[in-house]
Amino acid sequence: MNDKQKGLKPLISESELAGLSKIVLDIADEILAEFSHVGLKENELAISLIDLTGLSASPPKNISPTIEHYRGEEPIYPASLVKLFYLAAAQQWLEDKKISETDEIARACADMIIESSNDATHYIVDVLTGTTGGPELAPNEMSAWMEKRNAINRYFANLGYENINVNQKTWGDGPFGRERIFYGKDFANRNKLTTNATARLLAEIVTGTCVSKERSKVMLDLMARDFSKASDNPDDQATGFMGSALPVGARLWSKAGWMSTARNDAAYIELPGGIRFILVAFVSNHAKDYAILPAITEKVIKALQSCKQ
Repeated sequence: MNDKQKGLKPLISESELAGLSKIVLDIADEILAEFSHVGLKENELAISLIDLTGLSASPPKNISPTIEHYRGEEPIYPASLVKLFYLAAAQQWLEDKKISETDEIARACADMIIESSNDATHYIVDVLTGTTGGPELAPNEMSAWMEKRNAINRYFANLGYENINVNQKTWGDGPFGRERIFYGKDFANRNKLTTNATARLLAEIVTGTCVSKERSKVMLDLMARDFSKASDNPDDQATGFMGSALPVGARLWSKAGWMSTARNDAAYIELPGGIRFILVAFVSNHAKDYAILPAITEKVIKALQSCKQ
């Protein structure tokens, strides 16, 4: 589902692709200029865009939405957007009957995405990998533990995902014990994602090609956001990120992530009039600069509406 896959027809023409590429690069330049007053730098921003407007609900397997991006292949700390990858892995494990369908797994998947719960995430990671947190382990035991914990990484590597690391739990105040050892010196083994990898996964969920059509729908339903209700919370997943920039009548499915050093969002957006797109943006070191992500969204909407006229 990315621009490196061979033998797949692009969704749109080469001229349209060139136009979209220019749109993303121009928007990145505009955002860097607009937020230069808060010190936003080139290496603190990454954007990926997929135009799904011309794609049917059941796309042929030889059609590939193409990702246009600015620094979309750069591994960046993703905050809680990694939970999308744990959700997809959980659905694949369930599909393959490697784990059993239980009310607790369903509840944890929902809380992980809808509420962005770290406790739910810890449960899902433990279920998928057969690992648990706890005190430090002897070197041989730690090696076996780490091999198990890398199961989700191996799954996505086998699917062709590059430049990502998805083997860590999400933390507020941790980690401790074996989890801290696993992070490595200076947190060298922390989670990393690219905006391109995140956009690819979201596109596969949206198009029903992630795991299975039925399980893709389960995942998409968990990401549905109601941004019609006003909220004063800048970290509200619906109204505090890209959703705050959407016009009346738009629809939003998303997973946002934030912490002291990151402010990210991955969204599938449907606009009145039929424009459909996936937009993923990561911002590093500017977690409190709340206006950056909505500004990116506004510019993408304006550009797509203009080029579709």
